[in-house]
Amino acid sequence: MLRLIFLAALAGFSAASDVLDYTDDDFESKIGDHELILVEFFAPWCGHCKRLAPEYDKAAATLKGEIPLAKVDCTTSSKTCSKYGVSGYPTLKLFRDGEESGAYDGPRTADGIVSTLRKRAGPASKLLRDQEELEKFISDLDASIIGFFPDEKSGAQAEFVKAANTLREKYRFAHTNSVAVLQSQGIDSETVVLFRPKKLNNKFEDSLVKYGEEKITSSKIKKFIQDNVFGICPQLTEDNRDQLMGKDLLVAYFDVDYERNAKGTNYWRNRVMKVAKKFLDQGHKLSFAVANKASNQHALSEFGLGDSEEPIVTIRTAKGVKYAMKEKFSMDNMGIFLDEYFAGGLKAYLKSEPIPESNDGPVKVVVAENFDSIVNDDSKDVLIEFYAPWCGHCKNLEPKYKELGEKLADDPNVVIAKMDATANDVPPQYEVSGFPTIFFAPAGSKMNPKKYEGGREVGDFISYLKREATNSLVMQEEPKKKKQKKKKEDDDKVEL
Repeated sequence: MLRLIFLAALAGFSAASDVLDYTDDDFESKIGDHELILVEFFAPWCGHCKRLAPEYDKAAATLKGEIPLAKVDCTTSSKTCSKYGVSGYPTLKLFRDGEESGAYDGPRTADGIVSTLRKRAGPASKLLRDQEELEKFISDLDASIIGFFPDEKSGAQAEFVKAANTLREKYRFAHTNSVAVLQSQGIDSETVVLFRPKKLNNKFEDSLVKYGEEKITSSKIKKFIQDNVFGICPQLTEDNRDQLMGKDLLVAYFDVDYERNAKGTNYWRNRVMKVAKKFLDQGHKLSFAVANKASNQHALSEFGLGDSEEPIVTIRTAKGVKYAMKEKFSMDNMGIFLDEYFAGGLKAYLKSEPIPESNDGPVKVVVAENFDSIVNDDSKDVLIEFYAPWCGHCKNLEPKYKELGEKLADDPNVVIAKMDATANDVPPQYEVSGFPTIFFAPAGSKMNPKKYEGGREVGDFISYLKREATNSLVMQEEPKKKKQKKKKEDDDKVEL
């Protein structure tokens, strides 16, 4: 019995969370107790909320006593959720001194939440009073942007703080007015310096970059940071993923671990950088990064690549075109790979299911490998559904969509098609963020498909196609119902 009580107590202890629970009864009275707080508005049945929960709990534990995290169950506290315009789950919002300050749009991993909130807490730029505080600030794992100002009332410092307020969520800012600190850095006038993380120091680039403009303005500081913050080859993380993925980017995936194996990590990174610098010095335009292989398995699966003890090298362009280096990693092989890339000789990788051997059904099955021949056939209008096999809404739509295909089976100018968007690469002009997503690709205008926003009944699709189709629809005629002749029975007739 005592053992059961102990186990129950242990279970209760392990389930304890540092996330604050707010309701309609106490939200307004408690939210103002915190200078900065992150609030998750959720529903217990929401799958995305369930996936976020362990990361949110872990972040709350890390930030305990520093920045609180709270949650509101919108199924029981609808008044509060309605007041703050919550229409989907989970919705995360930041509050400062009791007032909503905006949506949280940062990473949803524990480390990403912690990093983002720490950047948002306190002043946008930290005041450094002495050399010790400077050394501590630049020892961080992320880059540091520091303004050196002999006069704290200067317009340059005001411009620096203005830039810091705008970019505080992405980068770390500090400033100093200490004469001793300026002298220690050999600085005698106002300027801005970007210190690269010490873990990334290397022989291929300077460990710091000084602002080169004569006049310090907020807009020029922003450009200075954007041009220099990543250097030749940063580490791809949750914090900078969106910024780096917006460029043509080569990533070398291996066992990146600066906490437990900095030497081994830089062994491979230096080899990537040596090749990168050669091509950058030749004037080629491409960004480079290294990333932890274990935490990026999903990204690697998008290239059809398995595990390897050697670094795995990929390129993804800003438009989503993908290339994978299939040869074993070496600096020579990476150089050949890049030569072919810049010469336009590499074949792009397409994640695709096999092309169906038979595709004669009323709804054509599209995969990445036959997308061009079916959907991009410029002579035909195509209505295509992007679906996921596990999607309940897609399963409900399937019989209606099949009926639509049957009705238009004899139309030589219209194709009804579907594609499993989880197993095939989707062209970038088709923005698929949920399932099912349906697009109409008109004949002669395949690069400008139209997202279908209408109803999901067969009649809705027919009405839409009648309006949008290039040619008049050819529909199968409804089978005529045979008139059944009623047999007249002569109840009065007596059979002898």
